[in-house]
Amino acid sequence: MSPKAKQKTEDPSRASARSDESAANLHQLDAQYGVLGIVLLLFCGTVSSYLCTLLPDALTSSDLNNHPTAFIAERAWESLQVLNDFGPKPTGSVANELRAAEYLRREIEKLKATKHAVQQIETDHQIVSGAYSIGFQGHPLTSVYRRAQNLVAKLVGEGAKHGDPALMLNCHYDTVASSPGASDDGGSCVVMLEILRVLSRSPERTRHSIIFLFNGAEETPLQAAHGFISQHRWAKEVRAFLNLESAGSGGKEQLFQSGPQHPWLVAAYARAIRHPAGQVFSEELFHSGLIPSDTDFRIFRDFGHVPGMDFAHSINGYRYHTRFDNIDFLTLPVLQRTGDNILALTREIANGDDLAMVDDDSRLADGHSVYFDFLGFYFFHYSSSTGQLLNYALALLALVLPYAELLQPVRRVGGFGHINRQVMAGFLGTIVGTMLSVAVVLIIANRLDAIGRAMAWYSTPYLILGVYGCPVMLIHCFSQRICNHLLQHKETSLNLAQIVRSRLLGVNLFWAVAIVYLTIANIRSAYIPAVILLCSVLSSLTISLFGFQRRPHRWLGVHLAFQAVAMLWSTNFYHLIMKLFVPITGRIGGTVNPEYLIGLLVAIGGLLCISYLVPLIGLLKQSSELTARLTVFAMIGFLLACCTQVGFPYRDDSNGEPSVQRHYVTHTLQVTNGSIDSGYLLREMDRNAVRVLRGVAKPHEITPMRQLATCKTMPFCGIPFYSVWHQIRFDHYWLEGPPPSVELDHLPTLVLEKVSQVSVATRRYAFHIGHHHQTSVQSALVIVPRPGVRMIKWSLMDTVPEMMEFNGQRAYFVLITYGLAQDSVWNITFDFEYDPDSVRRAEEPLVAISWINTFWECKEQHTTDFRGLIEKFPEWAHVIPSVAVVNITEY
Repeated sequence: MSPKAKQKTEDPSRASARSDESAANLHQLDAQYGVLGIVLLLFCGTVSSYLCTLLPDALTSSDLNNHPTAFIAERAWESLQVLNDFGPKPTGSVANELRAAEYLRREIEKLKATKHAVQQIETDHQIVSGAYSIGFQGHPLTSVYRRAQNLVAKLVGEGAKHGDPALMLNCHYDTVASSPGASDDGGSCVVMLEILRVLSRSPERTRHSIIFLFNGAEETPLQAAHGFISQHRWAKEVRAFLNLESAGSGGKEQLFQSGPQHPWLVAAYARAIRHPAGQVFSEELFHSGLIPSDTDFRIFRDFGHVPGMDFAHSINGYRYHTRFDNIDFLTLPVLQRTGDNILALTREIANGDDLAMVDDDSRLADGHSVYFDFLGFYFFHYSSSTGQLLNYALALLALVLPYAELLQPVRRVGGFGHINRQVMAGFLGTIVGTMLSVAVVLIIANRLDAIGRAMAWYSTPYLILGVYGCPVMLIHCFSQRICNHLLQHKETSLNLAQIVRSRLLGVNLFWAVAIVYLTIANIRSAYIPAVILLCSVLSSLTISLFGFQRRPHRWLGVHLAFQAVAMLWSTNFYHLIMKLFVPITGRIGGTVNPEYLIGLLVAIGGLLCISYLVPLIGLLKQSSELTARLTVFAMIGFLLACCTQVGFPYRDDSNGEPSVQRHYVTHTLQVTNGSIDSGYLLREMDRNAVRVLRGVAKPHEITPMRQLATCKTMPFCGIPFYSVWHQIRFDHYWLEGPPPSVELDHLPTLVLEKVSQVSVATRRYAFHIGHHHQTSVQSALVIVPRPGVRMIKWSLMDTVPEMMEFNGQRAYFVLITYGLAQDSVWNITFDFEYDPDSVRRAEEPLVAISWINTFWECKEQHTTDFRGLIEKFPEWAHVIPSVAVVNITEY
């Protein structure tokens, strides 16, 4: 047969395939169909946002007869009202050490008196002192606590004896200064009270004992938990724990840490929880250090070597650690959901086999879990090794199945190369779109910050969609069109539908490569793109099984149906991330441009949401109409952010949704070898803070702390240093002012009692510290040895930790927190080793010590000038005032 005859024979088959595919010409889709795609995305985002905050109805006391063994939110609410009314409860304050502690003690005793006859409750009031070394973001410190309080109750298990395994629940009832702490962490404590009430009134004991730890020094940070796990007689019984925390004032309690390892805990969660909310992504994110917080989970893990689970609310993080973390901004359904879940999980673990076996069966402690909830409806979990196999299999299937299906109808007409070309167009278009969208959002972030419009979206997160979301979508659309133009081939055996599906296969290739890379890197969060890729695979399977590949509108409908599920999944993550990080930008300091963070998150979230929608623009008659509308939306977003009040970052509580700017202001007295200086230390908590500080300080000028001469002559610039979290990471400003009003006899005292020569090259200093008043005060020691001198021993601990570095200086940093006041003094010693040849005289100083005392919740010590300064701050600012005395002496 001649080539010409062969061509004639094949033409009818080729023409038939094309006619099947183009029975309805997809190229005739009008531009509004592209807008419908945006509408579908917004609809899915709205649904997922609703599901993020969906809470169950709360039970009241009237429901008790119908639900005698259920968690009753109203009873917990009554206890929360009492704790809330005590106001701020920083460790050492009367409100924390006397009122809150006494109230919780009485409530526990009431539960003990009203328990079921078969139940046994043991209680203990631990007053504990101790010290330990810990590091925050690579900066070591020694944490010391004196007479911190723990209120402990043990619901004894069936037949349990001393030393038998127990489950522990932990909360903290102390708060930061200026915050009533209704959510952080009063809500958790009343949830635990109600769980104890429900279980203690049950006619059946749990199999294992349950320890309820109400600790009174977490914000200091994490000290009372250390006192329990290192010194309490019940600590060795604890085989697992549930830690209840909060970084917001509502929403779902998220499981955001588990283990380490011990996958049986996640399995117990999966069996027990009615309303799941947990992502291993949150665990990996928290461990990355991007979130400026820590919890008691770390103490139980590192010092008690006990596995556990960490839960926290994160919605409305604007109120976290502010005066708005009060009962007015919390709801009964939040307590109900948390109580339902933690009660069910407590019963599951306390009645299960694993708690007793965890010490003996190494298999229980081995391995990591991949876990996640799907929109709050179902909880998935499997081992990380299983996850790796699933990821590799999915990546392979996502490439082989669609490719084989696409190749089948065009194999005889040489479509192999044409498919490959379009696959590469889709693959490169996604890569280029990702890279360019990242570059564009960074440019936008830089320019917004440069014109002074940083954080315009802070109180109105919807602006993010216009300012960053629309540009990201535009870039992806343009990149797909550009790659299509560069790789298009005029003579192709593929019809339009096959071209678009080939490009979608290119998107599959992109996600397959990403998933394989994440899996090789042992990043368990690879499940996030894996679910999106799975939706594409299921779409291809459905199209193949029903033969929709020859019916363009039907395969498009199937594709969009599965993409709706993928968009629900991806927009759910967008909401989780934004609801977490947008409020966090208000407390990450002024040196970080938050626009970069939010822009990058939107670029990543946009990629997850639209990667399988963008190739569909090839079906549109005129894609320019779609891009023009996206451009209009972006322009509207920019105008609202830059030119209207909508773009003002902060809000007071007039609309019921406060989103405040935070300010720490410390009225400071510096005493250095008899020389006295005073003023106000101002901390820059966010990108816009310095402009507000300059306005408040007028007509005087504020000076960056590191530019002061004191930074060259005083340990750690002479600032009232107490927080590694804030004071190392943030910039500080100094405003000259009159001295604070401080009652010197209320100050904790550091008195040198004796200097002795232990050896030729070792000198010992003996001090005593006294704290006689029930006041919320934290002390700190900044110990700076002179060159050639080092500390070799001290009485605080058996080991001497590494020195901390601040502003080019190295020093030992000791944070001291006082709980209950005491009449007696506390003796400490420091041994310094030095070169005898470099120290000529016995009285020659070896070390400079900065003795710092910072008072919280001390309005009686606020001078008229200090009150006047605080009153200058606007209504939408939250000011945390304190008074500090820094006394620097050479010894």
